[in-house]
Amino acid sequence: MIVVTGAAGFIASCLVSRLNQDNFNDIVMVDNFSVAKKEDNLKGKKIKEYVDRENFFEWLDEHYEDVEFIFHLGARTDTTEFNKDVFDLLNLNYSKQMWNACAEYQIPLVYASSAATYGSGTLGYDDNEATIPLLKPLNPYGESKNDFDIWALQQTAKPFFWAGLKFFNVYGPNEYHKGKMASVIFHAYHQVKERGSMKLFRSHNPEYADGEQMRDFVYVKDVVDVCMFLMHHRKNSGIYNLGSGQARTFMALALNTFESMGVEPNIDFMDTPENLRANYQYFTEANMSKLRSIGYDKPFYTLEEGVKDYVQNYLMEGKYY
Repeated sequence: MIVVTGAAGFIASCLVSRLNQDNFNDIVMVDNFSVAKKEDNLKGKKIKEYVDRENFFEWLDEHYEDVEFIFHLGARTDTTEFNKDVFDLLNLNYSKQMWNACAEYQIPLVYASSAATYGSGTLGYDDNEATIPLLKPLNPYGESKNDFDIWALQQTAKPFFWAGLKFFNVYGPNEYHKGKMASVIFHAYHQVKERGSMKLFRSHNPEYADGEQMRDFVYVKDVVDVCMFLMHHRKNSGIYNLGSGQARTFMALALNTFESMGVEPNIDFMDTPENLRANYQYFTEANMSKLRSIGYDKPFYTLEEGVKDYVQNYLMEGKYY
């Protein structure tokens, strides 16, 4: 059996579909299934069992001999949430419990970290584990992810294989339920569909023109392909960046969304909310050499390719992955 936590969420539900494509059908989906807004992400999946996240470790104590691999992708991901207790509970302490269980039962583990750990990027975006304790995230979400990375690197008891993945700006199908935390592409599509125009945040940094803020946008299909690679690879444990390796502007993202929809560009700018300005990242770009060095050689979707596939094959069709 393969366990996927956060299984009804965005990335994890795409991973379950990808596992099914490769005929892995004994999937144990772990989540808070009382959240009905995610139910469409579960449709059509080949699943062995659903386990509520609060009951998972009792379940694992009984079934660990049958578990081949765990993808721990469940987390609280709201970067505008400032209640540290929420992140300590769901992102830090639950992940520690997961790690300890995988170490005890020697189950290989891939878990979700985040590019939010890099903060303003003053130390760069290299997944060098020696610099991880020096990083200064800009919000409690990033702090919770970095705190766990630091803790994991300090442990002497480890799963026989483990990898932490620093997800950059992931976009793609199955994020319909994420509301304000969905990708800019998702929001842009719906704005253009409703009124023929879209809004981007104005730059409040003199080094960047409006719309020229840059992010490493990575398509979710690439993310799940990397997860599959690591499941089969099972060596070279450590923490890895997972982005496209190429920073692109929000303007490029917006223009590609319009083009994929067949609509003439019409872009307005609005002020970045004041509560976000101090912690706003103007540039992110994953150094992907570490993952490449262990044998992952598949090319990543370009922004043009990813936006077109997402918009035309999912958003316009109302489909899930």
